[in-house]
Amino acid sequence: MAASPTTALAARPPIGRAAAFWKRFRAGDEIAYLITFISAVSVVAITALLVFELYQKSALSRAKFGWSFLFTSTWDPVAEQFGALPFIYGTVVTSGLALLIGIPLGVGAAIFLAELAPARISSGLTFLIELLAAVPSVIIGLLGMFVMVPAMRAAEPAVRAVLGWTPLFQGPFYGSSLLTAGIVLAIMILPFIISISREVILAVPGDQREAALALGATRWETTWDIVIPFARKGIVGSIFLALARSLGETMAVTMVIGNEPKIHASLFAPGYSIAAVIANEFSEATGDLYQGALIELGLVLFGLTIVINAAARILVMTTSGKGAS
Repeated sequence: MAASPTTALAARPPIGRAAAFWKRFRAGDEIAYLITFISAVSVVAITALLVFELYQKSALSRAKFGWSFLFTSTWDPVAEQFGALPFIYGTVVTSGLALLIGIPLGVGAAIFLAELAPARISSGLTFLIELLAAVPSVIIGLLGMFVMVPAMRAAEPAVRAVLGWTPLFQGPFYGSSLLTAGIVLAIMILPFIISISREVILAVPGDQREAALALGATRWETTWDIVIPFARKGIVGSIFLALARSLGETMAVTMVIGNEPKIHASLFAPGYSIAAVIANEFSEATGDLYQGALIELGLVLFGLTIVINAAARILVMTTSGKGAS
């Protein structure tokens, strides 16, 4: 018995784009795409919402001080005069010191663990480094107060004897300073640089090493001339992550930086960072203008992080382009 026209139409599969969509949907492609798309968009939405809230809540401060908020040094809650320059200076200087100390140590340690150390030693040290990354920042701050500050006081005469002729190492030194905060930050970002850089170096194909060794290169020449350039982008990514951590670090820096809202040329002098002043004073901010100024500092920190990371990426892209040409 012949099938009816209605039955034949129902059994006929969809054609063209509808058939392709239905096939992908049945296979799970569309569902996976939708879930991952929502996840990606949610990150952008959260970031935009954060910027919007900071911008809106700082309206009173922005209206009164304008762009001068970024370039004035007065921070007087009693007179309701606020300027962010000392905190921007302290944040940039301590983060710069942390990277100056942390990048050579971190990348060097990652090279040793990935390329030169025996497997057992590499695994054991990597485990300890990952544990260091899990230590709360307040514990690092306590160690900075009770270990690093006395150690810096003991080392101060030797440092002054060698580098005291520069403006960076002059003036009185009481332990809590920009230099101490920079060293503490370097200790905190080391695990990020070492762990990520080590994994990136280990991910370099073994054929690259074998080819260099077959051409007569030594083990160190292979590592320096072949492996490190191959893993450069991943190493730079670890440095970006460390930079973000150092810019936003709060408790450890608050406990060792000295918390003085002034700009000093000497690294021996105390300073203040944006995250530290927000943590110290937000609960004590009584007026709307005072709270607005602290929230605007948060907006400045967010913008500073974006600007520094963008500048670093542009520098890397420019350097890579010159090398490629």
